[in-house]
Amino acid sequence: MSSIIQPGAIVPPSQEAPFVRLADRKHVFRRRAERLLDLADGHPLEPFLMFLGALARAQQDALDSLEHSNPVSPRPDTSGAGGAAVFPVQGWTRAPLWRDLLGSILDSVESAAPAATRQAIDRLRSMDDGELEDMAQRILDGDNEALDPAAAPLVASALQVYWTHLAGHADPGHLGEKRFSKVCPVCGSAPVSSMVRVGGVEQKLRYLHCSLCESDWHLERLTCSNCESTTSLQFMGIEGGSEAVKAEACGECRSYLKILYMDRDLDVDPVADDIATLALDLLMAEEGYERSGPNLLFVPGEEVADTN
Repeated sequence: MSSIIQPGAIVPPSQEAPFVRLADRKHVFRRRAERLLDLADGHPLEPFLMFLGALARAQQDALDSLEHSNPVSPRPDTSGAGGAAVFPVQGWTRAPLWRDLLGSILDSVESAAPAATRQAIDRLRSMDDGELEDMAQRILDGDNEALDPAAAPLVASALQVYWTHLAGHADPGHLGEKRFSKVCPVCGSAPVSSMVRVGGVEQKLRYLHCSLCESDWHLERLTCSNCESTTSLQFMGIEGGSEAVKAEACGECRSYLKILYMDRDLDVDPVADDIATLALDLLMAEEGYERSGPNLLFVPGEEVADTN
């Protein structure tokens, strides 16, 4: 039996893609955990990626625990008026909640942690609130030289959960007023990577992915995410490596950021696939390029082979 579709029964999709995409808080870290476990199979850094998978699961559990929690009281202006980030990493007063999140994450991952990470967990538990806040600020400032490379990713994981929770209270509709931004319109952090998406109004659009609050924001393709140059870009990869991950390198500012292609691998994740392609970072360093954005779960120089 067929039925007649009445006018107005099907609402056509919007023809304008969103400038900002907030994280899917019910799945963002869960999907990352699954991706890390998939990437770990047979990878030279398998134990490290397996541990990060456990860390991502702990992040999702921590975020789920905040489902009915109001992160700010009173709520600030969440429109991003005037071009300012809504929850800026510089100047935002962090609630003690983030340290509670850190504690729950440490409890969750301790049994899966390698020896060096278990020692880092002990060091973090011995720190007072002031010491933890100092480390958090150094992470947000990008002061890697002063960081404990084993402990910093754990602290960063809690900050990611905290800011993802905050970001859920932003108004993405108003954030679309910005034409170009090399930092996240929601929190002001640099992107970890970018992704060319598939499906609907976002088909073939490139979005930068925030290294902290898991938000995405649109940037036209063939545009440097650091200096906006459109004239000196090249795309580099590892011979025999994944065609879904390339380094977009700018000859003007000598920076690069990885770009992921969902049409070549639908399951790519902006954080997981970035870490799984550290060999590409080594290549780019040899070519004289510098990353324009961090991966907060990996401190350069960190020893990832110690998994005993």
